[in-house]
Amino acid sequence: MPTEEQIRESLEEILVPGTMGSLVKFNLVRQVTVSDGKVNISLASAALNPGTQDWLNDRVRDVVKRLPGVVDVEMSFEEGRCKDVNEIGSVIAVMSGKGGVGKSLVAGLAALSLAQRGREVGILDADITGPSIPKMFGITARPVGGETGILPVLSRAGIKIMSTNLLLPREDDAVIWRGPLIGKAITQFWEDVLWGKLDYLIVDLPPGTADAPLTVMQSLPLSGVIIVFTPQQLTAMVVRKAIRMARDAMHIPILGVVENMSYFVLPETGKKLDLFGKSRADEMAEAAGAPLLAQIPLDPELARLCDDGDIERYNADLTNALADALIQAVGARRMREEEGEEKTSLDSRQAPQGGTTAGEDPRGPDRQSEGRRAGS
Repeated sequence: MPTEEQIRESLEEILVPGTMGSLVKFNLVRQVTVSDGKVNISLASAALNPGTQDWLNDRVRDVVKRLPGVVDVEMSFEEGRCKDVNEIGSVIAVMSGKGGVGKSLVAGLAALSLAQRGREVGILDADITGPSIPKMFGITARPVGGETGILPVLSRAGIKIMSTNLLLPREDDAVIWRGPLIGKAITQFWEDVLWGKLDYLIVDLPPGTADAPLTVMQSLPLSGVIIVFTPQQLTAMVVRKAIRMARDAMHIPILGVVENMSYFVLPETGKKLDLFGKSRADEMAEAAGAPLLAQIPLDPELARLCDDGDIERYNADLTNALADALIQAVGARRMREEEGEEKTSLDSRQAPQGGTTAGEDPRGPDRQSEGRRAGS
């Protein structure tokens, strides 16, 4: 008679229709019991339409009945919401406060580098009006789902991706929405998308420090923020606003900083050229009070791969180093949290409706002296 572990292993081969992800990776297997050769399996129905449930019912029975010692298989579905099924280890936002510095590139490379290390990774494209993640990953498939949620689209490397561009009739259709609608879309991407089991969810933020970044910081349990910048002095000044928003106003740890377009390597000589001025990596790391995670060069090959939708074919020492730095930064942050130096509390991030500046506590003046982070 098979064990529960053996049955769960057999379910890993069953892919959810319309995706390349298994029942196990989507965390849909809720319960497995075995008694006298009779197997009872319960799946979550989140994001599954009736047709998909019927197909899975038959498929699960067929697969499990092949196991030695199985006499009968009983299947059932539990009602549930996506956000109750999802299990996400770390949520990391990528921001800068300045447009055109390469946040989406950094988000894509961060996800890719972690996936190459065997981690389960997703990307929530919160740049609702200017999404570019699907283009970089060469994704054109439309998400599928049911009344209770929607399934993300998987990249070739198995990265789960959700973006407004995957929901539009054409990729160049404009999304002309005001702030409240944008905020609602981001919240739905968090609550109504079946992310399943993830080690990391990377959130690609739009430029600025207004509605969309504020929604993410107030609604999602962020583990921390990656700050992206380029060497120009003007960019550095604007990016400091993002640093102050995340760290000072919203009390969210900055995991590290990434300098994009840091330099260009002449192919003939290997000499590095500072096309946009001298590196500000050390300066920005000091301003953020966080480590330098990576310096990304101007690489024509990387640009070509992104244009062709083949970013996942990029394999350089850069991605290995970025994965190491990110894993280390998240680990250090968790250690500080366990030691009581930092706590995660969405209550500490609720800004008054009129907004706040970085010099004000987002919880209001009466709570300004309560410390860096409110307790959970």
